[in-house]
Amino acid sequence: MRQTIVLMTLCLCITGLLTACGSDSNSGNAAPTSTSLKLQTVASNLSSPVLLTSPPGDQTRLFVVEQGGTIRILDRATGNVLSTFLTVTGITSGGERGLLGLAIDPNYNANGRFYVDYTDANGVITIARFVVSSTNPNVADPNSQVILISIPHPTFANHNGGMLAFGPDGCLYAAVGDGGSSGDPSNNAQNLRSRLGKILRIDPTTPGTACTSGTVNPFVLSGGDQLVWSYGLRNPWRFSFDGADLYIGDVGQEAREEINVSQGPNAGRGLNYGWRLMEGSACFNPSVNCNNGTLTLPILEYPHDNGACSVTGGYVYRGTAIPVIQGTYFYADFCAGFVRSFRFNNGSALEQTEWPLLASSSITSFGQDGLGELYILTRGGTVSRIVPN
Repeated sequence: MRQTIVLMTLCLCITGLLTACGSDSNSGNAAPTSTSLKLQTVASNLSSPVLLTSPPGDQTRLFVVEQGGTIRILDRATGNVLSTFLTVTGITSGGERGLLGLAIDPNYNANGRFYVDYTDANGVITIARFVVSSTNPNVADPNSQVILISIPHPTFANHNGGMLAFGPDGCLYAAVGDGGSSGDPSNNAQNLRSRLGKILRIDPTTPGTACTSGTVNPFVLSGGDQLVWSYGLRNPWRFSFDGADLYIGDVGQEAREEINVSQGPNAGRGLNYGWRLMEGSACFNPSVNCNNGTLTLPILEYPHDNGACSVTGGYVYRGTAIPVIQGTYFYADFCAGFVRSFRFNNGSALEQTEWPLLASSSITSFGQDGLGELYILTRGGTVSRIVPN
């Protein structure tokens, strides 16, 4: 795979398309070089791992989601499988379907709740809640399932999204793709009555309801779907929060991949990220005069050059093992295999860096453990920790 792609960065604060954004310091450390990070293999025999996370403050365990339907718990130090935490049954797996997301409740240590995102036997996107066993912390109770929402996705198999994450408001956020095929033929992403092509904001305690913590969802009173938080997304496979700020890696169509960053509080609320009117910063449908000034353009985009095809969004580093990269956001491309980063400052993607020693084939996801350290997962079955070189 080729390892160089020309980045097209939009300096939005200069053009006036976004207001000025906050800054982040690297705490006075010398700037890292492109070879100052490497991968440390944690496990290499998993089956299509697509997400890694840990309960809040957990310093010893890694929860790894396998696309086929299984969540395994690994020992953080050795990578050994401690247990099969849960196997979700009745799913469709393969391609872009399967068990795709896992979010652990911020109050997990008290309530034992966690949430999964999967495509069921009919391809329906399903978000469900489970609880951990009352007698074994390494095993979930398979009979505790409560389905929060189901989103029909019957026609096409691709663009399911799948990411779940808790926001700083305690609400559960979910990424949903535009319904699949090519070019969003039903224009779902721009339809506020559809849950496809959106970020949804859900009450984690009550099935089917919008979260109201801090503020109400933006389209509740205007005829849109009550769960819609952000729209105009094609396939936001991976997003993450850094404090109150929201980072979204949205997979592109034929020409470009994009990263969107929205600042808190209420990051992303009511924003239209442009698809299918735009692909990145370029008009798509229609091919001209597509932006009336209300669309939120990406902070960073890159073209489909040198084998690039699909962005894998990541996380801002907030661990302690590598202070020099504090505040740096990492992302990858599934096809080209590169890993890159930037620091978000004043509306721009600064300090853009490519990390050749982190490059990997078919990166499905990044992961973040209970200590804030970052991991890279590949479709081939490896889980690797980013460490100093």
